[in-house]
Amino acid sequence: MTSSDPATFDRAISSPEDASTLEELGYTQELHRGIGGYAAFASGFSFVSILTTVFAFFPLGFSLGGPAFFWTWPIVFVCQFCVCLVFAELSGKFPVAGAIYQWSRRLAGNAVGWFAGWFMLIGYIVSIAALAIAMQTVLPPIWSGFQIVDGDMDPLSVTGAENGIILGSITIVLCTVISAVGVKFMGRITVTGVTIEIVGVVLIIGAMFFTAERGPVAAVADTGGHGSGLGYAGAFLASMLMAAYVMYGFDSAAELSEETRDPRKTAPKAIVNALLVSFVGGGLMIVAALMSAPDLGDDLATGGMAWIIESQLDTWLGKTLLALVAVAMFSATLAIQASASRVMFSMARDNRLPFGTLLSRVNKRTGTPVITGIAVSTLAILVLLVNIGQSSVFAAIASVSVVIVYIAYLMVTVPALLHRLRGTSLSYGPPVMDLGKWGIPVNIVAVVMGGLLVINIGWPRAEIYDVAGAGWYMQYFAVIFVALTLVVGYVAYRVVRHRDGAPDPVDALVGKRPSP
Repeated sequence: MTSSDPATFDRAISSPEDASTLEELGYTQELHRGIGGYAAFASGFSFVSILTTVFAFFPLGFSLGGPAFFWTWPIVFVCQFCVCLVFAELSGKFPVAGAIYQWSRRLAGNAVGWFAGWFMLIGYIVSIAALAIAMQTVLPPIWSGFQIVDGDMDPLSVTGAENGIILGSITIVLCTVISAVGVKFMGRITVTGVTIEIVGVVLIIGAMFFTAERGPVAAVADTGGHGSGLGYAGAFLASMLMAAYVMYGFDSAAELSEETRDPRKTAPKAIVNALLVSFVGGGLMIVAALMSAPDLGDDLATGGMAWIIESQLDTWLGKTLLALVAVAMFSATLAIQASASRVMFSMARDNRLPFGTLLSRVNKRTGTPVITGIAVSTLAILVLLVNIGQSSVFAAIASVSVVIVYIAYLMVTVPALLHRLRGTSLSYGPPVMDLGKWGIPVNIVAVVMGGLLVINIGWPRAEIYDVAGAGWYMQYFAVIFVALTLVVGYVAYRVVRHRDGAPDPVDALVGKRPSP
């Protein structure tokens, strides 16, 4: 039953009010709504997953910029919080699945919207693979039985890489099954995972502060021999990649808008809270690690937080904390898999993908886009296979996936800024969250700093893209990958651009309010 008539509507699917909101935006309610406020927050928070990402990328930031790399954390936050505020405003006005694709399309037209969705899909799929394969860094150290392939557990070794593919594939399959069962069940799993992750963050921060070797000022003031004054600028910019790799994905709460109850109010709060909590918790983790490390040298650069935990804590406690990290990784993989499948579903429903009719099907019993979930997971497992004997290539692809997502973000923030500057402010829908006079300055920061972050992340640094010294083509991998993504995307768009199916994107919904 998809009618929004209160007399006939099936409340097991959605409230008539939420279905009516979706109908205003051009779509019929098919997905079942089972996401509440905390579950929506959990979706965004688990995507950022500070217990996973800060844990994993701390060595990168430290090795590139020394302890003073901490100061990149608040700088990146300023940029991403402005992006977050623009997204939160849009999520209250356009609560539709496939958020980045839908917002961009409605602000800038079908062509820009299609490329935003295309970039998000690629970024999400690679992120699923990268996160799933990271299970190799935590599961075998917890219990040797997780090392299914005999040999070295090191993820960079041949046997470690092969085992990582197996563990990653199992993780992705489990996430696909959970996502297909139903949004309420998926929400419960995500909420449980995030609650455990928050407990883990508090425990790790507390344990490291308790074993502190130095004060906070001494911990964050040292450049680690990477220079001083302007001579430190290059290292500082490179180390900024750590924070940039962590602080994105908060928009995941909006990707599930069609499955969220009262999304106009729920999604904006979830997006903002997900980033704020991640910023505070992640910042405290970095400071605590720098204070607790036995020394601020090479061991910390290679071992990161895992080395601190193993050095400073009892073995049983260290394994417990690693288990919490594994739970956070699984929860994050689930959140990204769900977000990617909603983007694919939203584009397919608009007839903007090959096999759109098949990919846009919603299972009547579970109310979930099962086929898109399977498609996304299959593609992610194929990306995992790159890691066989090519771990440096896989690492480069994972890094580029962040560049891809940041470019997609610009495809929303730039058109939004243009609307504000023209005076056609984003006035559609009830003013659940409205930036008002702050809209233009916040949006300018989001665009300018977002563009600079794209350049910084994609800059051809050998220590990021060509660690093995393979050659210039690896050093310029980000530029090449983005160019190929654009070319392939252009060819694909030429095929689908004249298809019917999508509601009118621009002007009908931007710059005016619906009649009361």
